[in-house]
Amino acid sequence: MDWFARRFIKASLVWLCVAVVFGVAMAIHPAWTIYRTAHMHAALLGFVTMMIFGVAYHVLPRFSGSPLHSRSLAGWHWWMANLGLGAMIVGFIVRVNTAVPGAVGATSLAIGGLLFAFGAFAFAWNIWRTMDGPPAVVVPSTRRRVG
Repeated sequence: MDWFARRFIKASLVWLCVAVVFGVAMAIHPAWTIYRTAHMHAALLGFVTMMIFGVAYHVLPRFSGSPLHSRSLAGWHWWMANLGLGAMIVGFIVRVNTAVPGAVGATSLAIGGLLFAFGAFAFAWNIWRTMDGPPAVVVPSTRRRVG
C-alpha cells in the first residue's frame, strides 16, 4: 500500500477519535454544542472523506488497470487535506470563543477551507487522469507453477 493511502486511512481514524471526543463532550456538557460544527467537520471531512481518499488511492488504480497518475500530487493532497481540516477545526473553535467576530477564526476557516478544497480538486483530477490513463504494463511471469 502506498504511503499516502496508508496515511489517509490512519488520519481518518484520528479524525474519528477527534469527532467522538467532541460528541461525548457535547453529550456530557450540553453547553458545548456550540462546537457541533467542528464535530461535524471532523466526522465528515475528517473520518469519512479521508477514508474515502485513502481507499480510493489504493483501489481505483487497481480497478482501472492504470497506475496512479501522480503519486507526488497524492502526497501533497494528504498534507493539504489534513492541514486544511485542522485549520478549519481551529477556526470553528476560535470563532465561538472570541468576543470580536471575524479576524482569526474567519481567517483560519478561509485558509483551511481553501487548502482542503484544493486537496479535493487535486484528488478528483488525479483520479480522473488515472481512470483515463494508459493500462499498466503486465510482465509475464518466468516462473512455472509446480504441482
